[in-house]
Amino acid sequence: MPIIRFPDPRSAGPEGIVAVGGDLHPDSLLLAYRNGIFPWPIDDDPLVWFSPEIRGILNFSDLHIPRRLSGIRRTISLTFTIDADFEGVIRSCAGVHGEQKEEGTWILPEMIHAYCAFHRRGHAHSVEAWHGLRLVGGIYGVDAGGAFSAESMFYIEPNASKLALLHLIDHLQSRGLDWMDIQVMTPHMERFGATPMPRDHFLELLSSTLSRGLELFPQSISFGEKPLLR
Repeated sequence: MPIIRFPDPRSAGPEGIVAVGGDLHPDSLLLAYRNGIFPWPIDDDPLVWFSPEIRGILNFSDLHIPRRLSGIRRTISLTFTIDADFEGVIRSCAGVHGEQKEEGTWILPEMIHAYCAFHRRGHAHSVEAWHGLRLVGGIYGVDAGGAFSAESMFYIEPNASKLALLHLIDHLQSRGLDWMDIQVMTPHMERFGATPMPRDHFLELLSSTLSRGLELFPQSISFGEKPLLR
C-alpha cells in the first residue's frame, strides 16, 4: 500500500530526515515530491525520505552557460529527445558516470523499477543526448505537477549531460517554469548558477509554483523517439 501522508518536512532536523520506511509506489512518490520530500535509499538500510535544511535550486534567470560550452552547443552533432528512453537514462545514471549525489550508487534496482513505473504514470521524465543511434548522455527528474526536481544525469561523451540539461531548461522555460529543484548543492550545478535556499523558503516557493498549475509535459506534445537508422 502507498504511503498516504508524510510528517511536515519543516519538522525535519538538520540532517533533513522526514521519515524512514514506507514504499516507492507512484502515489507515495508523487505525494513526497509535492511536499518537497524525496527518497534516498542507501544500500540495505530502510528507505529514508529527505527534505534538506538547505535546498539547492537553479533559477533560470541566474543560469550561467560557460562561453566554451555555448560554442560547443552551436557546433556539436548530437540529437536531443524527451522521454524517448527513460529507462536507458536512469540505468545509465546508476552506472559509473553519474554526476549527482554519490556517483549513482543510490540508484538501486528498486529505485529503477519504481521510477520507471513513475515515468509510465507521466510524472518522471528524461532528456536524452544521442550520437547517431548511441545514447551518450542524459538527465531525468520528476514533475510534481508544475514544478520540476532534477534527480541525476550521466554522460559517456564529453559535455553530453550538460547539453541535455540545457535542453531540459529550454523546454521547462517554454512551458512557463522559471526555476528547477536540484535537491542538493553540488559544485557541478553551482557552476551553472545554482544557489542554496533555506528549507522553509523552498517549501513556500514550491507551493506557490504548484498553485500555478503549469503543464510541463502535456500529452498533446510529441517529444520524439529514439533516432532511427536511415
